[in-house]
Amino acid sequence: MTTSVLLIIQIILVILIVIVVLLQKSSSMGLGAYSGSNNSVFGAKGPNSFLAKATFFIGFLFVVNTIGLGYMYSKQKDQSVVNIVAHHQVVKAPKVTINTKQTGTNKTTK
Repeated sequence: MTTSVLLIIQIILVILIVIVVLLQKSSSMGLGAYSGSNNSVFGAKGPNSFLAKATFFIGFLFVVNTIGLGYMYSKQKDQSVVNIVAHHQVVKAPKVTINTKQTGTNKTTK
């Protein structure tokens, strides 16, 4: 359960970090060219300072989440799905009746 939640968070963090990195200003402007005038929202410096801090913060969360996932999966290395699903059950074989035509007797085996 916990590893599933951490894995979903990991996927969300990956998508967020890709979006934030693509929005940053580069030599070809990346996706930041389509963002319009961001000076009024982010201040006089524009989104560069905010996006740099957001990239660092999301990257830090990504690393912490990766370490958490590694720890959780290392705790589960001795467990197996087979151990969880399989239960020790004794199955009795059915009785079989054998007809022998030569002697005319019935034999029952266990």
